Amino acid sequence: MGPTALLGLTVALAALGAAPARAERCEFLAPVGGDGTTPIVTKTIGPGNPLGRPNWNTDFFVTKPYASYKLFFTADSSVSATYPLQAYLKFSDGSNLRVADGNFTPTPGTGGAKRVPAVPGKLVNQVNIKVGSTNNMAATGFTYRISVQGCN
Repeated sequence: MGPTALLGLTVALAALGAAPARAERCEFLAPVGGDGTTPIVTKTIGPGNPLGRPNWNTDFFVTKPYASYKLFFTADSSVSATYPLQAYLKFSDGSNLRVADGNFTPTPGTGGAKRVPAVPGKLVNQVNIKVGSTNNMAATGFTYRISVQGCN
């Protein structure tokens, strides 16, 4: 067998032994209180409510275990704003873990995503995203879109 045939055989054997890459599978989680038509929630940040709680929180149902979660945020207003944003994994035992906390200033019409790994030994039953804060009332009146995917 000549050197060219030997090289071809080596490449072919290496290709047979290579494991195919596994594609990640993600699916959108349904928002709590949604109408079932879209997993994307659009909200406008309102002022704090002196008589009750403001509607800054949005929860998403988690109905099965995932290896990670993708949290998506898009600024939906036509002018730039700083959005105060926090996100939590809520667990079946009543505890939670803050996975994001800060101010986010995307260009209008754009946003970002954050990947959050699952916590070993904990069962996530909801993902919570809070946009708005009494510490940043300048964000009042700005609109955004959020969604969450579970991935394996």
